[in-house]
Amino acid sequence: MADGGGNQLAHFGGFPGLPASVAMPRAELFRALADHALAGGVSIEYGKRLVGAEETPDGVTATFSDDTTATADVLIGADGIRSTVRTLIDPDAPGPEYGGVLSFGGFSSDSGVQAEPGTMYFAFGRTFIGYWLYSDGRICWFASLPQAEPLTYAEVLSVPAADWLARLRDLYAGHVPGENLLARSDPQDMMIVGPMERMPSLPRWHRGRMVLVGDSAHAPSSSSGQGASQAIESAVELARCLRDLPTPAAAFTAYENLRRARVEMISGGAAATNKAKSGQAGDKPAMPAPEQMFGPVHRHHIDWHETVSGE
Repeated sequence: MADGGGNQLAHFGGFPGLPASVAMPRAELFRALADHALAGGVSIEYGKRLVGAEETPDGVTATFSDDTTATADVLIGADGIRSTVRTLIDPDAPGPEYGGVLSFGGFSSDSGVQAEPGTMYFAFGRTFIGYWLYSDGRICWFASLPQAEPLTYAEVLSVPAADWLARLRDLYAGHVPGENLLARSDPQDMMIVGPMERMPSLPRWHRGRMVLVGDSAHAPSSSSGQGASQAIESAVELARCLRDLPTPAAAFTAYENLRRARVEMISGGAAATNKAKSGQAGDKPAMPAPEQMFGPVHRHHIDWHETVSGE
């Protein structure tokens, strides 16, 4: 971690006894999870859009936009930050909050910026840029553009990538190493991520036989680096609770009790990081010790074999 002048603020080499973090394309993660589900006998149907659900004493029936239905013991809403299931559970539930920055990514070649394999770099200044050495020798970067007024993803996408890159270059002029990375980037290689958003604390995670998991309940902003990780943790804890407790109500209550404090702690930390990314934290944000910063996140352990008591 460094400031916008290139001065190193902190260095972290990982936790002894834990595997190194892995960066991968999101599509590879999706494919690994889908393949694992299929191998376990789980069927996947694409092209379905949930429009409603009806509960009975013995189950819940989901209705889709093509007028087909599916009936099961429970309905798990793993349907993302704009969850339909969330509105079925609580029509007054809040929606996602804008974090004050737009996010972009891209690739840089021959920029002169040095990066060690297996290391991710973060540089704060008027705003933020992160980068790492990609497998083909280019440097992959991700950057934040402060934007007071929220824009939808469609509105961001309607602006040519070259225009966004020009704005980023102006913002990062004099920023080390952002200026060099952006100067040697092609707008054709830009990734338009869009507005950075997070879910505020939800009053309700479940009702009856319906429950939320992952981003539908607790999406942190991408500043956390924990969106997929927290979704997977919640899925494991929900599975344990459904396995060990006698009713959906008992399982869902125990699951929420196990997860809410942790995900809200991580989401709150990411919200603070967003202030640094939007330039609100100054050029040299305070950097706590690596154990203090990362320990509560990366040292978390779920014992699959431990029985959930429901108390």
